Amino acid sequence: MAQHSEKQETASDSVDHVHNEDQEFGVVKRDLKSRHLQMIAVGGTIGTGIFLSSGGSVAAAGPLGALISYSIVGTMVFFIVTSLGEMAAYLPLPGAFSTFGSRFVDPALGFALGLGYAFQWIITVTIEVTSAGIILQYWWPDLRMWIPALVFIFVLVGITLLGVKAFGELEYWLSMIKVLTCIVFIIVGILVDTGAVGGDTIGGRNWHIEGAPIVGETARDRTVNIFTTCVWAFFSFGGTELIGITAGESANPGKAVPKAIRHTFWRILLFYICSIAVIGLVIPWTDPNLLNAAEAGVNEAVTIAPFTIVFKKAHLPGADHAINAVLLTAVLSAGQSSFYASTRTLMAMGREGKMPAIFGRVNSRGVPLYSLAFVTLIASIAFVADVVGTGVVFTWLVNLTGMSALLTWMSISIIHLRFRAAFKAQGRSLAELPYVAPFFPFSCYISILLTLMIVILQGYQAVTADPFNVEGVVAVFVGAPVFFLTIIVWKVYHKTKLVPLLEVDLDSGRLSIVRGISNLAETEEKRIEDARLPFWKRAGRKILRFIA
Repeated sequence: MAQHSEKQETASDSVDHVHNEDQEFGVVKRDLKSRHLQMIAVGGTIGTGIFLSSGGSVAAAGPLGALISYSIVGTMVFFIVTSLGEMAAYLPLPGAFSTFGSRFVDPALGFALGLGYAFQWIITVTIEVTSAGIILQYWWPDLRMWIPALVFIFVLVGITLLGVKAFGELEYWLSMIKVLTCIVFIIVGILVDTGAVGGDTIGGRNWHIEGAPIVGETARDRTVNIFTTCVWAFFSFGGTELIGITAGESANPGKAVPKAIRHTFWRILLFYICSIAVIGLVIPWTDPNLLNAAEAGVNEAVTIAPFTIVFKKAHLPGADHAINAVLLTAVLSAGQSSFYASTRTLMAMGREGKMPAIFGRVNSRGVPLYSLAFVTLIASIAFVADVVGTGVVFTWLVNLTGMSALLTWMSISIIHLRFRAAFKAQGRSLAELPYVAPFFPFSCYISILLTLMIVILQGYQAVTADPFNVEGVVAVFVGAPVFFLTIIVWKVYHKTKLVPLLEVDLDSGRLSIVRGISNLAETEEKRIEDARLPFWKRAGRKILRFIA
């Protein structure tokens, strides 16, 4: 009875906490439907990288080497997303991992993660609007780049002002375009390889030319090439963690988030692994266009991008224009995701006292206006610094965000380990979780090791560059000391400590408590039902739940 009373008291405190927060800051709208989250999960990582520079991985490591690289990073991404999905489905909060960092580890970590993540997306806004201007110059060479870039900023701000429902709907259709493009590319690539269209049969010929399937004269060189290509693959997957942020405004996160997370497995397999496989089959790794497309400017890259080359081999007219149009939609999608992620992160930090409280306030549409104004201002200043200035300041800002992304991903795995430790220490049952991450805790250990490996390889590339460039080395690592300095400053000033496992807050903001609904009994009933089934049926159900 005492334990039951204690749980009721905890639930009551959680409800009071949420009601007080709503009165002070305004109500966040949960208008994202299941289909929105699924398409965001499917199309969220499909950006300009896969369309333009994915061929660079094949050129650097060979067709098999690139496949291995993307498989390694894809495994890491899947484990990180499932870790985040488990926590976000249980506690669907707008701040996601920055909030989780504060609750489950240390408030100083939460502050560093939130600040770094918000800044990372603010800089991405500048990158995307600049890219939009360059992409349009492909059709109108005399068009001044800053004009369409400025228009894009206004458009993106306008979309954000409409609320999360508009964001979800537009992202749904933009992601659909990218997904369909990838599917068409894979089908066309297979037809070209088999000789059904475009001319002679290629088959596996490109895997047998000199240097293939893995580039490198010695076993050491081949290993280094595979793992250094992982750095390229990592940046191609940027934005996967956005599903954790969107959970905070999902209508039914307990069901929608797990469903979207499961789609991550197929997304990685289909859109990245299959695309890389098609490029390696159809285009020789020695084709200079593959590496040039990864290093060229957007305008030049469009005509020599692997997607464009494959479409041209199939004799499809206007391939370059089609890819350029898809790039424009990808930039718009990334731009609005940048506004969404940065404003929601700042909003969560404002509500948690890690930023001025005004950032946490939302209007009647659930839009954090002050956070939006701040993001727009900083992004505009960065844009002006890039266009008007020499670009040095902006380049260093971009360098800061690169390491921030790596540290964010590694932190998610660390936070998940602490979350489960607190869950166990407080005597909670896994049946309470709407979604349970597979292969825990090994998934977290593998993700941490792979992230550290990418950090080391980035440094290796910078140190071994010929000629040696001190600025290049500093640029790679500059984000790390800034991240850890942010933690130290917040920790010293606020005298924060590692949160004891028994004091970790596992209830505030939990949707089932806020709505007075508990799925625990239903989940337990399903678990008991599964336990009564024969082993082969239980194994079959687990596999289906994992991939479906």
